Amino acid sequence: MGVLLKLFDSVLFVSFFVHAMAPPLIGAQLLLPGALFPDVLIDFKEMYIRLSGDYLMAETPPFFVGLLWLELLLQWPLTVFNLYAIWAAKSWLHTTCLIYGVSLFSAMAAIAAELIGSQRASGVLLKLYLPFLGLGVLATLRGLMPRCSKATATGDTVGPSIAGKKKV
Repeated sequence: MGVLLKLFDSVLFVSFFVHAMAPPLIGAQLLLPGALFPDVLIDFKEMYIRLSGDYLMAETPPFFVGLLWLELLLQWPLTVFNLYAIWAAKSWLHTTCLIYGVSLFSAMAAIAAELIGSQRASGVLLKLYLPFLGLGVLATLRGLMPRCSKATATGDTVGPSIAGKKKV
């Protein structure tokens, strides 16, 4: 079980690291005034839209703007917390991963439904968005995995045993 957790954590760490950059640098450009961002970031966003055909970022429909706010205000901080929790082996990683995974999967389900249902998405655009569905599932599964501590792995008990408790 420990190897599986390390594998999950490694994949999630790389994914979280990449995902930690996009919301404040790219997604926030659709929500905040353009004067707050350097020209190089604005040019990068425009080049991405042009090369990928991302009509959601180009047209910014209201549901997408709402999902961008969700990403910036909830998912992005959780991404940063998860990076720290994996790096420092914090016990609360399960909770933050579960919240992040369910939130990301829910948001990506709405986006995937739009992309597939509208039939406007190119293959490139689907390949860019759909892996985030998998990331949501992976983060949710990591949040649901049992905690594995050194004490329980060696057979030691954590906390008082039943025999040591006072009887009332």
